[in-house]
Amino acid sequence: MLIVEELHLLLLRPDGRVESSVSTNRLFGEVAAVIVDLVLHHRVTVGEGKNPAITIVSAEPTGHPVLDAALARLAPVNGKRLQSLVMRSKLDPLDEVVESLVTQGILARGERGFFGWGAERTPESDPGPETLLRSRLAAVIAGTLAPTQADLALLAILQGMNAAHPLLRDEVGPTSSGQLKKRIEQLTEASPTGDAVSRAITMVISAAMMAAMTPVFVATIT
Repeated sequence: MLIVEELHLLLLRPDGRVESSVSTNRLFGEVAAVIVDLVLHHRVTVGEGKNPAITIVSAEPTGHPVLDAALARLAPVNGKRLQSLVMRSKLDPLDEVVESLVTQGILARGERGFFGWGAERTPESDPGPETLLRSRLAAVIAGTLAPTQADLALLAILQGMNAAHPLLRDEVGPTSSGQLKKRIEQLTEASPTGDAVSRAITMVISAAMMAAMTPVFVATIT
């Protein structure tokens, strides 16, 4: 699965709705995650500086509907600053992520709220992938499994959303929120930082963290 798909699974409650504690930051986290996915698939690069620009280096389709839709949405804003991109609601990959997870048989389309209003619920129809994901992240945090770049990006994005401890409470046991934050920082700081991909991931996550600290109304930027 893509990083953004794994992130979405972690953000969902059993009833198929996004956890209320992270709903405000979901946009920032999922836009950041799909940009990281595009970096790892060598479709975009992240420039230099505190607020670098995103540049599309290849418009060739990846074959994955989530990534290809994200790439198409980035085309009109190619060269824009990263900080503004993670706050653009038009870059939200939610619909494609849900459709992809439904197609894979991981989520199912459920009912909307009262009288058919509200967001559609998408409960898990196959809990296996999330169970494996949580086991993998628990092993990475415990130090019994070497993390991939995707693992580190996912953990760092969760921490940037202030969601790591609330969503991984069962996986980390008695570890406190502060201890988990330090552990994630240790993992990310110990990872290779010299290559362009690692640097780009760091910049995207930093931008998502800054966005999460910005007033909510900014998320409506188009």
